[in-house]
Amino acid sequence: MLLKIGELAKRTGLTVRALHHYDAIGLLSPSARSDAGYRLYNEADIARLHRILALRRFGLALADIGTTLTRPDLSLAAVVARQIDTLTEQIQQARTLRSRLSRLQKQLADGQEPDLADWLTTLEQMTMYDKYFSQEELTQLPIYTQAEAVEPEWQALVAQVQALIDAGTTPDDASAQALSQRWMAMVKRDTAGNPVLFAKLNAMHEQEPEMQRRTGITPAMMAFVLAASKTHQLSIYARYLDADELAFMRANLGKRDAEWPPLIARVRTAIDNGCTPDSPEARTLALAWFDLFRSFAGNDPATQQKIRQALQNEPELTQSGMVDEEMRDFIRAAMGALQAK
Repeated sequence: MLLKIGELAKRTGLTVRALHHYDAIGLLSPSARSDAGYRLYNEADIARLHRILALRRFGLALADIGTTLTRPDLSLAAVVARQIDTLTEQIQQARTLRSRLSRLQKQLADGQEPDLADWLTTLEQMTMYDKYFSQEELTQLPIYTQAEAVEPEWQALVAQVQALIDAGTTPDDASAQALSQRWMAMVKRDTAGNPVLFAKLNAMHEQEPEMQRRTGITPAMMAFVLAASKTHQLSIYARYLDADELAFMRANLGKRDAEWPPLIARVRTAIDNGCTPDSPEARTLALAWFDLFRSFAGNDPATQQKIRQALQNEPELTQSGMVDEEMRDFIRAAMGALQAK
């Protein structure tokens, strides 16, 4: 089946001008021409157009789509599967909003005065998320799309942590460490284990006092949770390090915690964009990574190897984190490329 440019525009809802533009920038060129010189698009062209439009909806700029289309894993089936996943998340988000509207409608129908405070809070939180996340990212963020399910769980956890703080419990208490482990696991779950989403969520909580007030997750509470998590990690590293090595780690672990989320997000983005370990960008990321690692591991290669061994052997050190094996392999390969130069 061959379609002229006007027919394709009419069938897809695009403009002829848009198709001309796709052709001009090399994104979609017709595979054939009629004897009269008309552009003719075949089924392969239409399949490519489907990918282009899908990637546009996913938030990619036209300048990036051409490169993305060359990826060997970007089959039409993969694109359609991703579209289905995105729509599923959007449906869930719409259902959540519909449920809230239905409750408001019932209150109005029963002649009750609606509790607009909660409703306005929800709307304001939605717009706050919009400041930090794209629409595509929001569809991938469970803490946003599944808010009705996860918010009560977070409220309960925040209350438990606050109760420990109010009772004067220290971060080295077993109950504090247990809650910190649960906290980290929930963060990973509710950001879909995506370090890019985690970094943005972390930035939102740090920079929005209103979000801190509403969730109850204050900087002081975060400091308590991180201190409890650090104490738990140190108890595991103690199985691998001598007294001096552990003392150095105890003095330095956590000092540069704020630098990890954006760096991990940059590494994840580089991998997703097809960055190779021997590229200049990868080498820059590897140097930054090693610098942060040395900040708590020290400069002794033997000590560094002990810490790597602990990370490899002890699931509790890594299972709630945002660094997966692919990222570790990428950094190791980038460091290898650096040392080979």
